[in-house]
Amino acid sequence: MGGTIVLPPKSRASFLPALILIATLLPLPASAQPVLHTDPLNLTPPVRQSLQLFYNLNFDAALKIQEQVAQQHPDNPMASNYVLTTIIFRELYNQDLLDTTYYAHNSFLTVKREVNVPQAARTRIEDLTNKVQHLTDAELAANPNDANALFARGYAKGMHAVFITLVDHSFVAAARQGLSARNDSEAALKIDPEYADAWMAIGIQRFAVASLPKFLRFMVGFMGVGGSKKDGLADLRKSAENGTVTPVESRTVLSLFLRHDGQYPAALEVQRGLQKEYPHNYIFCLEVANLTKDEGHGLDAIATYKQVIDEAAKPGYFVEPRLELAWFGMADTQRGYNMIKEAAFGYTQAAQQSDSSDWLRKRAELSAGQMYDLLHQRADAIHMYQQVLQPGGDQTQAEAAHKYLQTPYQGK
Repeated sequence: MGGTIVLPPKSRASFLPALILIATLLPLPASAQPVLHTDPLNLTPPVRQSLQLFYNLNFDAALKIQEQVAQQHPDNPMASNYVLTTIIFRELYNQDLLDTTYYAHNSFLTVKREVNVPQAARTRIEDLTNKVQHLTDAELAANPNDANALFARGYAKGMHAVFITLVDHSFVAAARQGLSARNDSEAALKIDPEYADAWMAIGIQRFAVASLPKFLRFMVGFMGVGGSKKDGLADLRKSAENGTVTPVESRTVLSLFLRHDGQYPAALEVQRGLQKEYPHNYIFCLEVANLTKDEGHGLDAIATYKQVIDEAAKPGYFVEPRLELAWFGMADTQRGYNMIKEAAFGYTQAAQQSDSSDWLRKRAELSAGQMYDLLHQRADAIHMYQQVLQPGGDQTQAEAAHKYLQTPYQGK
């Protein structure tokens, strides 16, 4: 037989499934390999599972998986990027910095807000950012045409820019990091025009530059760098529709930018899509209420805020919902409809949430004091103003509190 094994017909039939299984496990020839347009790690089940947890704001559970992925892939910059992103957004959430009403207009650029992020978290964020930079620099030194490395480096810069913008108000440094992220993303697209995730950084930077006040554009040195709101929104739609890593992030930013420019129906359409996909994401649900208010449907917004608060009372429906955001948003809306008693209650509830940031608590206390003054409940108003003036922590509302301690708020 010359060493050839001949199987009887019955055995051949039973052996066929095994042959098929073996064939599926063999590597494809290089010419037959599918083009992924993303780092293969982004498609693995643990990563996809961790992202699902992240998008439902279950940061701790997501981080547990991502830490394991990073240990298994210590030289893959995207593994570190997952951890970096989750740590950053966990801190932003804990500081009430994912309250989108804070960014709906450019006023946040001038607010002197103190944010006390634990030093351990800051150190971890800096270390992870530096690690991704080091890993990607080494990969690009070996292969300048590595689109995955370019995207990973730009992604880390973009996430770090978000952190220092919202936490430290380091607008100049963040804007320069944003430009660098855009440059890396554009380079990745030159290598692979179908690398759709890269459009996110480009879209954010284009829209942001076009939105910056002139004095800040001058400080940043972007006078010669192109910015276009229209192009930025189009870029974000590309990454939202075709990306692997960034679709949810791109849609979130797209909704925020549309809201910034008063395109409320379009923003609501995007946000309702996110809410439908992630109904247990507290911020996505809250943002539908915020946008409904901004669109001018205040009574519908109040009903939506109440629904969010009711759902938060259901065990396990949301992961650690920041109820102060919903109570404050609803109270602001009630105030606009001259529902003073209801607004006073809502602001007081916002102030009493145990996990509220000091900044939001004192805003709520000041607003509650104003409502009590309008209700002629002066003792309650004075108590609230005195709470605002407690030493330490945020002092951005102190001047107004001193004023209304001397003279009751008159609604002007």
